[in-house]
Amino acid sequence: MKIPTPQYRCPLGRLLPQATDLDAIKERGSRDQHILVVSPDDERLDWMERELVRQIGERLYGAGGRRHG
Repeated sequence: MKIPTPQYRCPLGRLLPQATDLDAIKERGSRDQHILVVSPDDERLDWMERELVRQIGERLYGAGGRRHG
């Protein structure tokens, strides 16, 4: 008769970082708080959409995406 050996769970295992689904966070923020996070390099956008995102970013935050402060 074989008795399975119980697996030892290391108490430090709960300290490992959990993988975060960034697209789910962006989707929830867009839906719940009306916040849109878009990269101008997102492959899901066509050229015109990427250019629009880039122009909006430059208008709001300056050329090159540099932050002030």
